[in-house]
Amino acid sequence: MKDEAPAIGIIGGSGLYQMEGVTEPAEHNVETPFGPPSDALIGGRMHGRQIYFLPRHGSGHRLLPHELNHRANIWALRSLNVRWIICVTAVGSLQEKYKPRDVLLPSQFYDRTSRGSEHTFFGEGIAAHVGFAEPISADLRQLLAQAAQGLGVTVHNGGTYVNMDGPAFSTRAESELNRRHGFDVIGMTNLPEAKLAREAEIALATMAMITDYDCWKIEEEPVSAESVFAHLVANAETAKKILPEVIQRIPAAATWPEHSALDTALVTDRKLWPTATLSRLQPILSRFVS
Repeated sequence: MKDEAPAIGIIGGSGLYQMEGVTEPAEHNVETPFGPPSDALIGGRMHGRQIYFLPRHGSGHRLLPHELNHRANIWALRSLNVRWIICVTAVGSLQEKYKPRDVLLPSQFYDRTSRGSEHTFFGEGIAAHVGFAEPISADLRQLLAQAAQGLGVTVHNGGTYVNMDGPAFSTRAESELNRRHGFDVIGMTNLPEAKLAREAEIALATMAMITDYDCWKIEEEPVSAESVFAHLVANAETAKKILPEVIQRIPAAATWPEHSALDTALVTDRKLWPTATLSRLQPILSRFVS
């Protein structure tokens, strides 16, 4: 029997809480050593591939950005043999050319978060430093771009996502500073996912769905949850069209550079790895001890 291809994960953001067109759906409540994920993962089949969908903020949008347990989310996906993740996330535009309902595929991040110690699996006896100069899987980003363009979606391939803490939106001074730095979009959630996915040897790319102009554009109303709702709904429908097109283009073998990111990252001699830490990281480190 032919080996099953590794699974594909979808992390849904604001406005995208479920996937359509999935066959054989099943709910997976995954326990992790880092606590509970945002919600149960919904597994199923699409175009012959195993996929797992996770609503980032929980069903019904119950979790604020600073309440997200990113380590649990990524660990849960990796434990189910997910080797590709497509993130869908709502963002504000920092440049005139990126309009609400456009899609931007980030190629870079700028970190303005304050909880970096929670954005790694390592420590407690095992040190690792992954390469992160190119934080997004270029191959997966290109597949997203091709799928979006084929559907006639306005897509911008590449750009910098600045990750703030939230949950409040930016002040005008903050928004203008981010603009002057040349950043393209701003959000509250995606950078930790990208860092942890790289440590878990998962190829990750993001569809940043633009909902507003942040608050730098003074001729428009400042961003509010109410004002972006219509754009959220439209963006979710766009994502639902793109995702099936991308899933059928993802290769069956996990041979991209991200899938071996730990080859040059692990520092601590394996003889010194604490048993408890190794056990906690088993889905990530199993290939090094088998």
